[in-house]
This record gives sequence, C-alpha cells and structure tokens, in this order.
Amino acid sequence: MSQKSDGMNYAPQGRPSPVVKPGEFIFAAAHLDHGHIYGQCNGLLEAGGELKWIYDPDPEKVEAFRTRFPQARAARTLDEILADKNVRLVAAAAVPCDRGPLGCRVMEAGKDYFTDKTPFTTLDQLNQARAVVIRTGRKYMVYYSERLHVECAMHAGDLVHGGAIGRVVQVIGLGPHRLSKASRPAWFFERARYGGILCDIGSHQFEQFLHYSGATDATVTSAAVGNFANPDTPELEDFGEASLLGNNGATNYVRVDWFTPDGLSTWGDGRTFILGTKGYLELRKYVNVGADRQGDNLILVDEKGEHFINVAGKIGFRFFGELILDCLNRTERAMTQAHAFKAAELCLLAQAAARRITP
Repeated sequence: MSQKSDGMNYAPQGRPSPVVKPGEFIFAAAHLDHGHIYGQCNGLLEAGGELKWIYDPDPEKVEAFRTRFPQARAARTLDEILADKNVRLVAAAAVPCDRGPLGCRVMEAGKDYFTDKTPFTTLDQLNQARAVVIRTGRKYMVYYSERLHVECAMHAGDLVHGGAIGRVVQVIGLGPHRLSKASRPAWFFERARYGGILCDIGSHQFEQFLHYSGATDATVTSAAVGNFANPDTPELEDFGEASLLGNNGATNYVRVDWFTPDGLSTWGDGRTFILGTKGYLELRKYVNVGADRQGDNLILVDEKGEHFINVAGKIGFRFFGELILDCLNRTERAMTQAHAFKAAELCLLAQAAARRITP
C-alpha cells in the first residue's frame, strides 16, 4: 500500500529549511507505536535538528526506523536517552494511553516533549501534565499533523488571520480515514488504550477550530459516537460527530470516521470549511476528488471573486523550525502551551459527553 493511501504511515516531506546550525539542536525519538513518528522526525530534521537516539522495546520497530534514519543510535533503555544532557527534546508516538505519563517522565528529566496526537486519553493525564509543565518549565507539544503538516491548512490560517474572510463565524471539520483494519495493532481496537474516536482523530479538528476561529475555550453542545460496520471489534468507534460553541461566539461542527472507501486515491478526503463575515474558505487537503490527485488545494470566495489556489510545495512546514527555536529560546511562536492543552481538553470533553449511537 502506498504511503499516501495509508494514513497511519503518512509522513510528509518538505524542503530543508534549517533554523539552526548542525549540532545546535539534538533530539531523540522513542516509542514507535504509531507511524506519525516518521513525520515528526522528518519535520524536525528538515528544520535543522539532529536525531541522535532511538528507543523502542521492540527491536523490529527500531530496525525499521533506522532503515529510514540510520544516523539514530539505538538506546538500550529510555533512561539512556534521558541521561544525555545534550538531548533537548524527545519526540514520541506511544500508544495513546501511554503518551501522557511518558511526557511527564520526559519533562521531569529536564527535556521538552513532542508527542503524536491525541496527547491524552483521560482528563487526569491532562491535569498531571499541566502540573508538570508548571513545575519544570518544559514544553508538552503535540503533533496536530492535519494542520501543522498540511500546506493549505497553514496558508488558510495566514489568510484568516490576515482578515481575508472577515470575522470567523463557523468552522466545519471533516476527518475521514481509511481503516486498513488488517494492519492495525491490537491497541487500536481497545477503547481504553486509543481513547475513542473523538479523542483520537477528533483532536485534529478541535485544534483547527481554535486556531482558525481565535477561540480560546469552547463548550461541547452535542456529541455522538457509534460502531456501524465493525461488530467484530465492538470497542472500535468508526463514526463520531460533535458541535462546539467557542467563547468568542464562533461555532464548530466535526465529523470523523473510518469509512474511506478503497476507491479513493488517498487515505482520507480531509476537508475544512471556514465561514467568515466577508467570505469563506474550503480546504481540500489531500486530494481534489474527481479532478486530480494533487493535495493542498484551497478555495477562497471573497468580495472580489472565486479563487482556486494550489499551494503544494509553496508554503512549507514552518511549525518545526518555530518549535526548535521555541525550545532554545523558551518562546511560544509555534504553538502556545495553553492552545495545545485546550485542544486536548476539548477532545476529551467531547468524548466524555458523546451519546452512543446503536445502529
């Protein structure tokens, strides 16, 4: 299966845009339970980071990782990485239920942490991480890849914040994914370990709502989850939806699912619709379905007309360079800690509030 058709192993690559000199920012990778770790490392390397260590208890995962990143030394234990004073950040993609405790351990060791989404599966984990961030002054950053590693999504933010469509009234986020059931690990089907569909892939959508709308908090007004087509794995939720009301009056509707058909050329027809008082945007992130297979398509309709913009290869992935500089300078240009945690909190609250649909 090609990488573009397999969402779990989708790892975008961009042009190298180093923000530091060789050796100025050393990082490690640990716990390779989700393929997003490859995208996390690609972004950091392209921004000038140096990957020194890799750790996972499964030697096969380590061997596969070092095939892609041979410069990474295999650590015998996580402690070996945490004891290295030169390592500034640990990137990880552990099983979702383990991400929070792992992050606290990394931060307690004096290092910043960069985890795959979803960053937590319980509110207790979130509260513990908040306390450790305050105590240690370390960063708990999250790879919300459906915005941070998508050029049209990054450009949409620039347009919105530049006033291109006026004040944002509503954000609609659609996050369909291909199930690829046979290739999924056991934890993927255990709700306590993956957190539920709104907690997991829904986290992307709630993060985008906060970013595009400018809301700093929101209330979950409705939510639902269900298993429509996978009775053999009853703890899997293959459909989820939620509605939010932001503290600035903007609204949000989210739909996530595992129903991408095999006929689609990519792993999911991810779309975002942003309605403003002076225009609207549509993001066709991974494919312009029915027209061509190129992603990073952005449609802008404003007072001047209709605009179809393809930005593939034109915007880049600045988040990673900004993250490196934030870690070095203790700033918050890439993403504030409050934003990362609020998006995580909203997905947990939506999941907890969701009524269960019985087909």
